[in-house]
Amino acid sequence: MKVLMINGSPHAEGCTFTALSEVAVGLSDYDVASEIYWIGNKPVPGCIACMRCKVTGKCIYDDGVNALNARMAEFDGFVFGSPVYYAGASGQVCSFLDRLFYSGGQEERDGKPGASVVSCRRGGATAAFERLNMYFTIANMPVISSQYWNQVHGFTPDDVRRDEEGLQTMRTLGRNMGYELQALAAAREAGIKKPVREEPVHTNFIR
Repeated sequence: MKVLMINGSPHAEGCTFTALSEVAVGLSDYDVASEIYWIGNKPVPGCIACMRCKVTGKCIYDDGVNALNARMAEFDGFVFGSPVYYAGASGQVCSFLDRLFYSGGQEERDGKPGASVVSCRRGGATAAFERLNMYFTIANMPVISSQYWNQVHGFTPDDVRRDEEGLQTMRTLGRNMGYELQALAAAREAGIKKPVREEPVHTNFIR
């Protein structure tokens, strides 16, 4: 089993990376491998609603979004991490995830657990945390919790490493996800089938 962790910070090995690395420690307790994918520090295009992905199955911006969507079947769970900017997730990770979720990979993510992790100096963590969780709750993905909201505090990675409660929250999150993945595997072996999805209904409130 393997979990994809997306680092939505412009710093490859900053505070967000430090938090995700601690989640990986908890996952390893359940023999779950992990991969941290850094979206980079270059501008990330947002969705322009061109709808070409509904024709081609790919986003018109040929970047990491298409590369990861092609790999969705490899992963059994997902963790999205971001620094907190003005009480929200980074613009780069929101643009990346908007296109990732809209342009493809829906069937391969369906039913797989997800979790979000945020890193802040002081405040705004829960608002950013809620923003990232919205991707899971619109995509039939169970959300994994921890013993506290999934946040770490600090201005530098060394600060984060001194946040004992935050690091413990990350490890607990990893273990909870590892347990959930093993439980899902046991359910499949027992013949328990995934829910059958109805054809989506889109209600237009403007008449």
